[in-house]
Amino acid sequence: MGFIKEFKDFAMKGNIVDLAVAVIIGGAFGAIVSSMVDDIITPLLLAPALKAAGAADIEHLMWGAVKYGKFLSAVIKFIVIAFVLFSIIKAANAVSKKEEIAPAEPSSTDKLLTEIRDALKK
Repeated sequence: MGFIKEFKDFAMKGNIVDLAVAVIIGGAFGAIVSSMVDDIITPLLLAPALKAAGAADIEHLMWGAVKYGKFLSAVIKFIVIAFVLFSIIKAANAVSKKEEIAPAEPSSTDKLLTEIRDALKK
């Protein structure tokens, strides 16, 4: 029973639950970015380049057996996700800097040592 209790304590820690929620949200966000790249960016922005290359979709771009269109699509998705995460972290850092806590007062021991030091100087 000790192993099961230990595992339960481990699994129910806040960090594990937070990580699980982050993975689920990350998966959903990845689906949103995939849809944005496949359904919005590719048709609107890359359509002229795709017509010149003779492909209807970025994922159909091929050079022989090499499907470099899928790679390009994955790179675009990565850049979008990285930019959004960068923006979120930058905003969170700006908010945390504004909420800096005022320095705490010195402890009673520090006050006493300061008084002793000042008395010795005199």
